[in-house]
Amino acid sequence: MIADLPSAPAALRNREPIAEVLRGVLPTRGLVLEIASGTGEHSSFFAETFPKLEWQPTDQDEDTVRWLAERRARATLANLRPPLWLDATRSQWPLDHADAVLCINMVHISPWKATVGLLGGAARILPVEAPLILYGPYRRRDVPTAPSNEAFDQSLRSRDPEWGLREVEAVSAEAAAHGLSFERFVEMPANNLTLIYRRQA
Repeated sequence: MIADLPSAPAALRNREPIAEVLRGVLPTRGLVLEIASGTGEHSSFFAETFPKLEWQPTDQDEDTVRWLAERRARATLANLRPPLWLDATRSQWPLDHADAVLCINMVHISPWKATVGLLGGAARILPVEAPLILYGPYRRRDVPTAPSNEAFDQSLRSRDPEWGLREVEAVSAEAAAHGLSFERFVEMPANNLTLIYRRQA
């Protein structure tokens, strides 16, 4: 038993705006695979918000997977699956099908190869027209980046030069190479974006 589970204030702030976007994107039923679930606060909230969907949390950090398991035990939600260890860069994922893939705040806090792996993995397991949804801070070509995002980007790169904000256009080009077409983006609070892609035939 883990006495005190980690909590992310940002997760509590952004979960409602993200859920509002998800209402118009997720299928009515099926399995949602969440990549890099972190504290698990999103997983628990979304599983409760969308009770007809099964929610599969994952993370590549083994300690985090244990936290996710403890949070799931406390949540007692029938549609929240036990967490899985998943490294997005691996060519094999622990499941071979999902009806939607969601990734919140991973792309900028990981090397580019993790984004490439995420896009390739999503393309492997999603059926045609199923969504991949990415949330976080991004750059857009020819659009000034908010000063707060610029400062955040510098902070990330000082921690790890392989981290940092990605361009929407670069992510979309890589997605297209894996058979995922860019559908649209949604502007979110605090200068974040939600990017929506669809698996193509």
